[in-house]
Amino acid sequence: MKKPNIVILGAGYGGLTTTVKLQKKLGANDAQITLVNKHDYHYEATWLHEVAAGTISPDHARFAIKDVVDLSKVNFVQDTVVSIQPDDNKVILEDGELEYDYLVVALGFEAATFGIPGLSENAFMINNINSSRLLREHIDYNFAMYNNEIEKKQERLNIVVGGGGFTGIEFLGELANRIPELCKEYDIDRDKVRIINVEGAPTILPGFDPQLVEYTLNSLEARGVEFKVGALLKGCTPEGIVIEKDGEQEEIPTFTTVWAAGVRANSLVEQSGLEHNRGKVEVKPDLRAPSHENVFVVGDCALIWNKETERPYPPTAQIAMQEAEVCAHNLATIVKGGDELESFEFNNMGTVASLGHNDAMGVVFGDKKIFGWSASIMKKVIDNRSLFKIGGIGLVLKKGKFNIF
Repeated sequence: MKKPNIVILGAGYGGLTTTVKLQKKLGANDAQITLVNKHDYHYEATWLHEVAAGTISPDHARFAIKDVVDLSKVNFVQDTVVSIQPDDNKVILEDGELEYDYLVVALGFEAATFGIPGLSENAFMINNINSSRLLREHIDYNFAMYNNEIEKKQERLNIVVGGGGFTGIEFLGELANRIPELCKEYDIDRDKVRIINVEGAPTILPGFDPQLVEYTLNSLEARGVEFKVGALLKGCTPEGIVIEKDGEQEEIPTFTTVWAAGVRANSLVEQSGLEHNRGKVEVKPDLRAPSHENVFVVGDCALIWNKETERPYPPTAQIAMQEAEVCAHNLATIVKGGDELESFEFNNMGTVASLGHNDAMGVVFGDKKIFGWSASIMKKVIDNRSLFKIGGIGLVLKKGKFNIF
């Protein structure tokens, strides 16, 4: 009897966790498992704001796929997905194609720029290791150039972050810690540097507890961050941005605009022919695509409704890894001839946002609000737990965060 081919697209939190769990549940004679990823490494997407700010190195935020995937059980293909053809059970890659019996789509996110003129061409994104490294080097370059020009350009020292959601706020926290170090290194008065956050909603962190929002504002403003809430970004050029608030427009000169105000599922999902809702697949309870029984979707590409709020769950590492465990269980059950598939139920363990090296805030254990140093410790515990679930204690010891003081 022919072994079924299971193809997993993407080695982010959802795809890599699915792979790691499947290699433990299925033997070499049960199925052929193939993992496809653009790079030979996984990066911790929830750490990219630290890479972008320069507070950790790019290498610290990534690890080799072979360190956690058993290559005697899994065929790893380093390639870029070009298209998904679910009606033909086929995936087209840049350097070939793969046929499958079962497919797991875990291709992650890409930036959503909402058609704002000049944004995709001129703004920096925190999308992956390379874009984060580019942003870090760009900031360093502008600080280095400032005192090497006869005519000082304030644009070099103005940093604008578009978006006051989770990613934007975490990046601002790291940046607020990093700027004093850069000023000392490049002989620049800290008072000359402006860090400006632009958020279209009436407040940063929409949907968060007001007490947590107030704590965040106080923490970041004390370290020099300016907030412009209720302000819409209308355009972006290499030399600055235009925002509009209360019907009035303002130009802010800057060489560094960072866009952290929106993501969408990988556009290949929308182009694939899979039934979707605004680019995401509204999966069935067992995480299969409603239009194709042999296609599972996890992570940023999956749409799952929170019945309590009647809104989709936000795409987080926590939910992606929980989806992956259910996905792996269901795939193993199908391959072994079973029919009792699990339905996905999100177990919210809490949300903690880093505000820099030794500051954070969030909610854990249901409704317990935490702030400051203790919240920062909890954030590191959460990060280390994620590593443990993928690669065990060895990966935690190699990549974990233990800088608690």
